[in-house]
Amino acid sequence: MNFSRFAISTLIAVFASACSTPPSRFGVYQQSDGTIGVHAPKDAKEEEAQDVALTECKKLGKRNVTIIDSRKTVNDRFPTTYNYLCR
Repeated sequence: MNFSRFAISTLIAVFASACSTPPSRFGVYQQSDGTIGVHAPKDAKEEEAQDVALTECKKLGKRNVTIIDSRKTVNDRFPTTYNYLCR
């Protein structure tokens, strides 16, 4: 009985890890006002962040992005945040 519970829980863990997406270099999020925020790593260029935002906008059915602003953060991993508007 204990072995079957262990086997089932192990199988669930394996399937869950197989279905997870790999970690991205960028942190992407949708804000409540509909804009897309992109946390960019240190070595990223603005064009790369825009490509990530465009990918997120395409998921929402939009085809273009326009940068609203960029700002420095105190986060060592993501020192710059870009905000984009999907159109």
